Amino acid sequence: MTPVIESDEHKSLRAAVSTFARNHPRTLGADNKHFWQEAARLGYIGVNLPEAYGGGGGGITELSLVLEEMGAAGNPLLMMIVSPAICGTVISRFGTEAQKQDWLPTLADGTRMMSFGITEPDAGSNSHRITTTARRDGTDWILTGRKVFISGVDISDATLVVGRTEDARTGKLKPCLFIVPRDTPGFERRRIDMELNAAEKQFELTLDDVRLPADALVGDEDAGLLQLFAGLNPERIMTAAFGIGMGRYALSRALDYARERTVWKTPIGAHQAIAHPLAQAHIDLELARLMMRKAAHLYDAGDDMGAGEAANMAKYAAGEACVKAVDQAVHTLGGNGLTREFGLASLIAASRVARIAPVSREMILNYVSHQTLGLPKSY
Repeated sequence: MTPVIESDEHKSLRAAVSTFARNHPRTLGADNKHFWQEAARLGYIGVNLPEAYGGGGGGITELSLVLEEMGAAGNPLLMMIVSPAICGTVISRFGTEAQKQDWLPTLADGTRMMSFGITEPDAGSNSHRITTTARRDGTDWILTGRKVFISGVDISDATLVVGRTEDARTGKLKPCLFIVPRDTPGFERRRIDMELNAAEKQFELTLDDVRLPADALVGDEDAGLLQLFAGLNPERIMTAAFGIGMGRYALSRALDYARERTVWKTPIGAHQAIAHPLAQAHIDLELARLMMRKAAHLYDAGDDMGAGEAANMAKYAAGEACVKAVDQAVHTLGGNGLTREFGLASLIAASRVARIAPVSREMILNYVSHQTLGLPKSY
């Protein structure tokens, strides 16, 4: 059965991360390198990676807990979704021993970071339409294609790129994963000018006949979607943690204000027009958190199929709850909700990330419609 009540160990981890994150200046829109390194030193960044390679030996359950508490303290680290959750997990599960020895210890201790390149200009959320291709040239691989909205490429030592290779038996293209070091010839990046004020920048990548050695391939060339979704399910769970943490932070700011702000001798929080929407926001965040725990539990238990459904539902629920919580928090503060002093206005744009990325809510509804409910596909 899925555990509902957290263990004492998890409660202690929550408390420790919360104390750490609250005692650090907010990182949203600022350089968070020091915060990342300190979190790694305390074992938080690599908590999900195997102990044999310097990690904490936990799972996505523990890593999502860490990110949620950082977000609730106003210090979400977007690259936790990418580097330890996606890339670290994929390498842990499918990498060669040499790849594990090379990457996992440094991902865990924060000295190196890895980005994840899947989204393309014409494919969007549809991983089946990826056009980045990989072809053999002797023992090497040649990668050609484009990626867009790839986070943190400038601060990452490599990017785990999703390409497609041709199946010799069927001629059909199948997804494969390649480690592309940052300075590889032909691997170019262009920063995308975003209005979203975040520490992690977004990039468009161009792979122009990028030559990679045979050992750049992660896992089995024939494993296809299995390896890809081993990274995408943790991505959705961690995005849920990102959104829940952000929503909790916004709600806590609104509650402080509603308790203290007095109009006509009464705190505004005493009025149901203020209190009820805040209570609703709290309920929605708690419901999303329960689904996130379920998804993480299923994933850590090795149930990839069950985790896929739950991870999508958790991401959907958290995205909706986050946007509503931020909106209600800003509305509670009125004009003050748009000032830099209270730190909520920047969350209006940031909260949309939980709805849009890494997969839109509409694609999640498509997934649930035909995978869970058995309805015919509309595309």
